[in-house]
Amino acid sequence: MPSPSDGLPEIAHGSAAESAPFELFEQWYEEAAIAELNDPNAMAIATADANGLPDVRMVLLKHRDSRGFVFFTNTTSAKGRELAENSQASGVLHWKSLRRQVRFRGPVEMVTPTESDAYFASRARDSRIGAWASRQSSPLPARKVLEDAIAAETARFEGLDVPRPAHWVGYRVQPTYLEFWSDRPFRLHDRIAFSRTTPQGDWEHGRLYP
Repeated sequence: MPSPSDGLPEIAHGSAAESAPFELFEQWYEEAAIAELNDPNAMAIATADANGLPDVRMVLLKHRDSRGFVFFTNTTSAKGRELAENSQASGVLHWKSLRRQVRFRGPVEMVTPTESDAYFASRARDSRIGAWASRQSSPLPARKVLEDAIAAETARFEGLDVPRPAHWVGYRVQPTYLEFWSDRPFRLHDRIAFSRTTPQGDWEHGRLYP
């Protein structure tokens, strides 16, 4: 495994650069999966409402490929409502043990119902029941109200499979900007940024001053 002081690679321009950001992300992610003690897939996701006021929270990265970065949530949650108003987001994964981070931003799309169904089915049964019981981001009068809702949904689905609620979906951030940051001595950090005008466009890339 590279040491935390390892610099970023030199990436040639041309066709080789098209897959470079996702290949580099995958390499870093695999190393973080070994080095990070807790949740190497934890990432901060920032959205904004119709007035442009930003909002950020931690979520879990559940799928990644050349199309982008996927997380799942309730469409009626704060981030779900904000994405309905402004379908753009930015995110960051910070791996302190490796002294690395990756930032990205771009438009957001919902994943297909088939993708959402497949991931929902892989969750623990109690988590699936929780998705039915929780009115995510809504005011909760008392903890017992949630506990009663969980008990009611548990009874409703007793002996049955727990299907995905229609309001529980996946969102894919399609990066038009992707930046890799690596810690270096004396705060002379190493940064390389990839950018494109659309999620289907060609990448441009270059190094940034720390």
